[in-house]
Formats: sequence, C-alpha cells, structure tokens
Amino acid sequence: MRVLITGGAGFIGSHLCDALVNSGEEVTVLDDLSTGSTKNISHLEGKIKLFQGDIRNKELVENLVSKSDLVMHMAAAVGVNNILVNPVESISINYQGSETVLNAATKYEKRIFISSTSEIYGKNMAHPLREIDDRVIGSPQKLRWSYSDAKALEEATAYALYLSKNLNVTTIRFFNTVGPRQSGTYGMVLPRFVKSALLSNPLQIFGDGSQSRVFCHIVDTINALMLLLRSETTIGEVFNIGGETEISIFQLAKMTIELTNSKSLMRFVPYEEAFKTGYEDIYRRVPDISKINLHTGWKPTKSIEDTIRDVSSYFSKEISANHGFLDQTTNQ
Repeated sequence: MRVLITGGAGFIGSHLCDALVNSGEEVTVLDDLSTGSTKNISHLEGKIKLFQGDIRNKELVENLVSKSDLVMHMAAAVGVNNILVNPVESISINYQGSETVLNAATKYEKRIFISSTSEIYGKNMAHPLREIDDRVIGSPQKLRWSYSDAKALEEATAYALYLSKNLNVTTIRFFNTVGPRQSGTYGMVLPRFVKSALLSNPLQIFGDGSQSRVFCHIVDTINALMLLLRSETTIGEVFNIGGETEISIFQLAKMTIELTNSKSLMRFVPYEEAFKTGYEDIYRRVPDISKINLHTGWKPTKSIEDTIRDVSSYFSKEISANHGFLDQTTNQ
C-alpha cells in the first residue's frame, strides 16, 4: 500500500513512518520542515520518499495524493507558543492547508485520516470528554483559541465531504501525546521538564501547577492509529486517542525530578510572564477513550513513569552526543 504522510517529519508523523515502513508499506512524506525535522526520519533514508513543501500548494498536494492509496494528514502548525506568535500563519496552515489536502483526497477518492486535537473541546468541563461533547471556547481576543477554531473547521469540512462526496475520512483527536523526538520548543510540557531536570535547571511551572492532563505515550498512540486504519468501521467517525491517568502539572514536575534523579528545583511562573498576550489555560483535560476501545479493542499500555523514563533516555543520549550541552532555549 502506498501511504502519503503529511507532516511525516514531525513528532507523531515520524513515528507513524516507522510503523508503516515496518509493516511493509510504501511511504511518502510531505513536510515543510517548519516544526518537523529531517533528524526524525534520517534513519529511514532510502526507505521513504521525502518532499519538502507546503500543504497549501494545491498542485504538489494533488500530485502526491493521486499517487497514494492512503493519506495520513498529520501536518499542522502546533504548540501554544507557535499559535500565539504566528496566529495568522497558523490559521492558514491548519485550515487552508487541510482544506487543500481534503479536497485532493475527495477528488481522487482516497482513504484519509486527519489529525485533530483535544483543543477542540476548549474549556468544556464535562470530563471525561466524549467525541460528541460540545465545544466551549473563549474570546477571539484570546488567540490560543484560534488553533481550536481552525481545527474545528477542518473537522467540519471533512465531515461535510463525507456526507456530500462520500469522502472516506476518519478524524483523530490527540490528547497530549508525548515521547521521544518531541520538542519542548513550542510549549510541550514534558520534554521541557525532562530537559531541565537533566541539566539541573529549574523546572518552570506555569500558574500554580494545579492544572491537570492525561498523557499518552507515542507508542500507544501509534498502535491506536495502526488499528484504526485497518478498520472500515471507522469511516465517518471521530476518535479520541489519549491516556488514562490524570496528573497535575505540579505532580508531573515532581515525578520528573524523582525519576531523573535530578537536583532541579521547581519555579512557579505567572502566565503573564510565560506567554504573550492572548493566552488562557485549560485547567483539566481528560479523554473518554471508550469509543476507540469499542471499535478496535485498543487501550494504552504505557504508564506516565514509563513515558518520563523513555523521554529522559532519549534526551540523555542527545546531551552525551553534544558533550553535556543541550539547547536551553526550550526551557525559557
């Protein structure tokens, strides 16, 4: 099977490349390398085809989609920091880019999976969050919600094409996927904590640390995707993919320090100091994963402790390779 992965040089996309190559599929990657990195897929050189380009390039996208059997649309402008700094470009990539990919898949009648996000639910406190739950979104002046809005339009476009054009689409909402290769540059908390702990720098906790999340190891996320793409019952459906253990950010920082045997301290940083204007935090985010379990039998297997150890091992190797130095800009 010929598989096109948009954003295949990114965190989730590169791990998906690994799984599909290992399954014997013919993989092509389209990535603009703005947040992805060739380092993530360098070990696959000669096993995949890489095209550097923009998903808003209609001619390029249509050419690659037409030659594929399956499209895994993983490309997106990601990360809270990135959204706040580049809101207009992020909206354009996340909506116009996705519209281009969806229209190409419709035109050439291709099976497609699109990556959405738990940000879709906004501030809805009806936890655990089900796929049918409402969106509760803040003011447009809070620019962080522009990411949620753009991804919601992407989902709506995909569903409209499913209903009107018989597009074979499945939508995935990722909840805090973490693991090796993830960068803290764009605000992802776990790699930022682990890097700081390994370098004995303070772990910066935004707010009071009481906000909570449920993290899902990349290995479990990829296993879920591989099960979903093998099933025809998933067409036209939306699925949460996330972990099961809720943990506060303060507890996460404390656990990271303990598991890395770090001497780091914790530093609490006010939101107004940590982010540009337009930020608003979500104090709890817990997924209901019963639907994907019903369709595929999938459940996560990795604990948060497993995940911290795996991320720590990954960054420890980077530190050793760089003679004890690791770029600390991600700790700011």
